[in-house]
Amino acid sequence: MSKTLGLLPRTVSSITHAFRPVASKGLARMKKHEDILKLFNSRRASISLHKKAAGDTPARRFNATASYQSPAPEPPVEDKGQQSTAYLGTTKRLPEFSLANRVIVVTGGARGIGLIQAEALLEAGATVYALDKEPEPSAEFDVVQRRARKELGGRLHYRQLDVRQDQELPKVFREIGDEHGRLDGLVAGAAYQQEISALDYRAKEATEMFEVNITGVLMTAQAAAKQMIRFGNGGSIVMIGSMSGTVANRELISAAYNASKGGVLQLGRNLAMEWAEHKIRVNTLSPGYTKTTMVTELFKTHPERESFWESQNMMNRLSKPEEYRGAVVFLLSDASSFMTGSDLRIDGGHCAW
Repeated sequence: MSKTLGLLPRTVSSITHAFRPVASKGLARMKKHEDILKLFNSRRASISLHKKAAGDTPARRFNATASYQSPAPEPPVEDKGQQSTAYLGTTKRLPEFSLANRVIVVTGGARGIGLIQAEALLEAGATVYALDKEPEPSAEFDVVQRRARKELGGRLHYRQLDVRQDQELPKVFREIGDEHGRLDGLVAGAAYQQEISALDYRAKEATEMFEVNITGVLMTAQAAAKQMIRFGNGGSIVMIGSMSGTVANRELISAAYNASKGGVLQLGRNLAMEWAEHKIRVNTLSPGYTKTTMVTELFKTHPERESFWESQNMMNRLSKPEEYRGAVVFLLSDASSFMTGSDLRIDGGHCAW
């Protein structure tokens, strides 16, 4: 009995110790089995979703030996000559900036910023008419005209016209409209600057300034709008303002000029209101200090102005004429189709502080 009782604990103990690793392996096997079931179920669910995406139905059976065939690609979008508002399926790049087949007039386009803007419009696909008071355009104009014909496949035309000739303006615009059966855009950029103290201005000098910078812009816009209304296609008019229409320029005495540019900004808002019913958009573009040929000549007699003007804006430099090319294309194209009565001011942050 004593031996039996003495053996019993050892036997139970040995049995217990013997089953511990077996139980541990069994639990591991069970856990592994559960993991396999979970993996199988997840793969089965994935296959089910894949079959649904592939168009499988209960009537079809999975064939393990068959190679998988991906769904057929969507058919290409048929080009019917009509562009969707979202431009989906188009092979063109930013088509809303295109000015292809459009006819645009640029006043003050014989040289300088006006000519640079005309070239940008040509690059965007437009046919461009430059109007200026000079009997013959500049040598730079001839270079751009040749480039338009040989490289861009477009046409740049020149018409001598002073915007103060209010009797001639409608005739010239009508001739352009008759030639092409349309008129789509205008850049009213003819203007000039006078630096005269307000105490020294004479009525004649002020009148001459306003005749070009205000009345000339209004009459030019009117002549263009009449052709746009005649053809019923609407259009876009851009009038060149200035940051000087918003602020007084420090140490630059030009009250009449600044007033004329302020008038252009207000004129743009009012024309936009009147002509919106004819699908004509009217906006203004206001440059900051720009290093044109005229300004470069000014710095020869007033060299201190260059560094002073540069310090007036956040970018600490003057703008270049070509930095307004994109703005003009934007305002005349469908890229700005919901923009009217607005002023696009590009001044390096001058007016922001």
